[in-house]
Order: sequence, then structure tokens, then C-alpha cells
Amino acid sequence: MIRATRVIRRDRLGSGEIVDRIVLDSGDRHRRRMAMRGVGGTAFLLDLGEATVLEDGDALALEDGRLVWVEAAPEALLEIRAPSPLALKRLIWHIGNRHIPAEIGEEMVWIAHDHVLAEMVRGLGGSAEPVTRPFRPEGGAYAGGHGHGHDHSHDHTHAHD
Repeated sequence: MIRATRVIRRDRLGSGEIVDRIVLDSGDRHRRRMAMRGVGGTAFLLDLGEATVLEDGDALALEDGRLVWVEAAPEALLEIRAPSPLALKRLIWHIGNRHIPAEIGEEMVWIAHDHVLAEMVRGLGGSAEPVTRPFRPEGGAYAGGHGHGHDHSHDHTHAHD
């Protein structure tokens, strides 16, 4: 099976033969290795050096130089708004406190559709309307393409007399 070993970001995409497109939801756009099949039938193995977030408009470079376009799939989301910027910040804090992936916009935030969270938002004075659109959640504190070591070895020997 042919492999896709590089991601070409949409802002760096030049001329190349785009032979197919792959439509992925937000969860499937964060991958390192996975068998995939494009809309047009091109089968390939995504085989990247590390887990990478694929953005809408990026391309995957196949070993033979052909490209597969990445498209963000529409998803069932809640569009959350508030009556003021401060109220929106408070809602974002409550959402973040629940470790819910969120996409933050200028005047709204989007989360995966969840009726319990919709009621929480409404109870806090915001609105939560269902929408269908691509979801681009924030990457988190340790996202962004750089490595972050997590070696937490500690010496836990203690003398107890």
C-alpha cells in the first residue's frame, strides 16, 4: 500500500497533482498512522513521524508525489454565545473546566453537540444553538508541533526509622 509520509500545509501548497480528497472529522484529523481511503477510492497508509493535526485545506503527500486534499467534515456542534464578552469568557471557563474540546471564535465558541452542556450554558445565561459545520478545536497547551518531554522520573526513596 502506498504511504503518505508528509503533510503540506495549505499556505505552502504549490502545484502538485491532487488525485483525491479525504473528508475527516476533528477526531480523525489528529493522527500519526492509519489506513485511509479517499472519496475517489485512493487507498493509502497515513504514516507520519508523529501525531499531527491535519487542517482543512492541507494535503497529504504520497510517496510517488501525488497529493490527497484534506477536507474537514461537517459535524453536529453547539454554537454558544453570551450577552457580553465577560459572560462568554465565563462560559468558556466552565466548558474548559470540563475538559471539553472547544473552538473559540471572536463572539462565540463551538463544542460537540451535548444536551447536558447546552442546558448548563442556558442556565448560565448563554445560548446554545445546534449547528452543522467543520470543527476546529483548540489544540491545547502542549499542541503546536513542538516536542514536550514528559519524563517525570523521581526518586521516591525515603528513610523511615
